[in-house]
Amino acid sequence: MKKSEIEEKTEAMLTPIAEAHGVSVYDVEFIKEAGEWYLRAYIDKPEGVDINDCVDVSHALSDALDEDDFIDEAYTLEVSSPGLGRQLKKDRHFANSIGMDVELKLFKAKDGVKEFTGTLKAFDDETVTITINGTDETFIRKEISVIKLALDF
Repeated sequence: MKKSEIEEKTEAMLTPIAEAHGVSVYDVEFIKEAGEWYLRAYIDKPEGVDINDCVDVSHALSDALDEDDFIDEAYTLEVSSPGLGRQLKKDRHFANSIGMDVELKLFKAKDGVKEFTGTLKAFDDETVTITINGTDETFIRKEISVIKLALDF
């Protein structure tokens, strides 16, 4: 099973579990780090998640994953908040972050600069527009290595 398929199936499995515990799914990633696989589930709610939310969702998700047993690789399950400097990966992340300050890094420099900070103004399937010092700058999504909420602006 492909990494993306594992992430999609886990998110589909996690969504009703999260809702039953009063939280929402922010993201799911299946990633290999230092030779070890990690299945990370990020949950959120307007007032922020606490350790009890993470523990409750982790236990329920772990039970569901054990029952379905669709991941061949050995992995570590982690359930946490996406944090204050959360990455924007999906359209729903961008939609919920319009008007917020973001940090954007490009794979290759644009006019000699790879890192930009501004206010998220708009996005579509191909581009992201941020306002930097009153000027709108548009970036091609596939050229962005990471875009996340700014901690300090």
